[in-house]
Amino acid sequence: MKRITILVLNLCLLNFIPAIQAETTDLRERTLISSGSKWEDLAAYSRAVVDGDWIFISGTAGINPKDGSMSDNFDDQMDQIFKILESTLAEAGATLKDLVRVRCYIVDRKYVLPMSNKLHQYLDDVRPASLAIVTQLPIEGALIEIEATARKRK
Repeated sequence: MKRITILVLNLCLLNFIPAIQAETTDLRERTLISSGSKWEDLAAYSRAVVDGDWIFISGTAGINPKDGSMSDNFDDQMDQIFKILESTLAEAGATLKDLVRVRCYIVDRKYVLPMSNKLHQYLDDVRPASLAIVTQLPIEGALIEIEATARKRK
């Protein structure tokens, strides 16, 4: 009896609520993008994962990838983050205009206005879904970290 109920429920969901169906993606379409950072090896993650048209970018701090330095200035950190995001998106075949979501993690509420000003500077016409959370960050000296999701336009 349980099998029939589950089968009927599954058929109902598939036929009447197509919005909940997951988009199927061939695993061969999945690409891992690495920055070569020691943190990626340490924590077993990728700078970004491209899965079909979707691009998932890991949390990004304002660290200069050339020398590992990080400014103690909030605006400078955000500028560096957006350089990294633009570079990562370009490698994935996308641009900032393809962003659909950004999540900003800041260490203090006093950075909400400067963060908002920088988001306007880079994303004013894009207007992705957004979230800001005040929290501690794992990287010493980081004032902000941004995680982003994009979808390539056809």
